[in-house]
Amino acid sequence: MTAQVVKAITDPAFLIALFVGIAVFATFFTVMPSLSGNTLKSRMKSVALERDELRIKQRARLAAEADRRRKGLREEQSIGMRAIVDRLDLRRALADDNTVAKLKVAGFRGQNPLTRFLFFRLVLPFVFFGLAAAYVFVLGGLPEQPPLIKGFVCIVAAYAGFYAPILYVNNRATKRKQSIQLAWPDALDLMLICVESGMSIEAAIRKVADEIGGQSVGLAEELILTNAELSYLPERKQAYENLNARTGLESVKSVTQALIQAERYGTPVAHALRVLASESRDMRMNEAEKKAAALPPKLTVPMILFFLPVLFAIILGPAGIQVNQRGGLFGDGQKTMQE
Repeated sequence: MTAQVVKAITDPAFLIALFVGIAVFATFFTVMPSLSGNTLKSRMKSVALERDELRIKQRARLAAEADRRRKGLREEQSIGMRAIVDRLDLRRALADDNTVAKLKVAGFRGQNPLTRFLFFRLVLPFVFFGLAAAYVFVLGGLPEQPPLIKGFVCIVAAYAGFYAPILYVNNRATKRKQSIQLAWPDALDLMLICVESGMSIEAAIRKVADEIGGQSVGLAEELILTNAELSYLPERKQAYENLNARTGLESVKSVTQALIQAERYGTPVAHALRVLASESRDMRMNEAEKKAAALPPKLTVPMILFFLPVLFAIILGPAGIQVNQRGGLFGDGQKTMQE
């Protein structure tokens, strides 16, 4: 029996069949993973996609919560301020059309900025008065002054607090107008190029707003708002007039009037924009020349106070040292007379 098994195992036909079977199995084992694809890579890709989806959902949830929290806090503050302003009727007492227009020029639009403005005009006088009184009477400020002068200082501080919001709004309005004025000629040039290329005035304004944002954020905001108003206002004239009211610049007013006339009579806009752009560039150059011409009078006082004393010290210093070493201006003459 054992001899038959050994003879069957050592049979060349059996060995060839065994080797062929092993080779087929090894080939199948080697080729099968490539045919089925890279499972690890696909699993890693699916895990990465799922991780990205979870990250996006988490970020969206956190952003929504932060926005809701911030909006809720703002709404609570606005509601509290609005209640105080409405109860005391501060809009009738402290606000008028000029106040609203100044806030628009400064970039504060809507009812919430007006409410905060009136609230701070009410609160800041008491805050400034309290700080001044604490400094003068508690911390011992102005010790040599009589109580009447100290009380007057506290009243002046209260008046400063009352007018501080006005000064802040005026400062913001002035800076914003300067920014818009400097960027307005470039915006007109871009608008002229867009209009001459065949774009509509809405598309041109939108394109200019996208391009001019790096130079003047205020002008980009106003152009985007004007583009939106051109879409939903019943009269396009009102959108241009609102742009003029929000900027408060004569150069913008002339452009808006030209656009209104072009809308009414169907005149070409490109020619008017070309003329107005040239005038705006000339106005900007005139402002620069005016500032350059005003420099010499402004430099007179600094030169007298700082440059001339140093110049005199450099010129007369060596001569003064030599005179001092010789014993004065008449030192040699006195020695001669003594001899």
